[in-house]
Amino acid sequence: MNTVEIKKLEGIIEAILFAMGDSVELSKLAAAIEHDEETTRRILHQMMDRYDQEDRGVRIIELEDAFQMCTKREMYEYLIRVAKQPKRYVLTDVLLETLSIIAYKQPVTKLEIEKIRGVKSDHAVNKLVEYDLVCETGRLDAPGKPILFGTTEEFLRRFSIQSADDLPALNPDQVESFKEEAEEEAQLKLDI
Repeated sequence: MNTVEIKKLEGIIEAILFAMGDSVELSKLAAAIEHDEETTRRILHQMMDRYDQEDRGVRIIELEDAFQMCTKREMYEYLIRVAKQPKRYVLTDVLLETLSIIAYKQPVTKLEIEKIRGVKSDHAVNKLVEYDLVCETGRLDAPGKPILFGTTEEFLRRFSIQSADDLPALNPDQVESFKEEAEEEAQLKLDI
């Protein structure tokens, strides 16, 4: 095998170990690179030696007849620094609008949200689920069984309320104003 071919095989092995996260059996690695287990083990040991010599942040370990890529023990301190930093979620106007609809109308389907907003809301709802502010609360007993969404405990914590019942009441005059604006907007779209 020439150096170029070995580098390519190392790249394949590295990609597999990185993507899998857990240990991968030697036989599976050998099958992936289409070589025998002895050759595959030799390539892996060369990679392990090189990672140590180059003082990389990751290493490959051998576990019985399997191999795994993992972080070097000396790097844990740095990982902890990053892991301890709180994630900063940005609630854009679109996300806040969608969240308020869900909070006040829950349980609510995406279709109902989209009717109120007038635009697709997949991305906004998915982001709110990712941020753990909204979750699936069940399915509507209707054709297609659409998913119902509601707020989570994290939503209550973030907005310092005990329950959705503690949300500020909407001013009836404001609600009427919103309805008029929505009707005017809908009429404009129909006229176009």
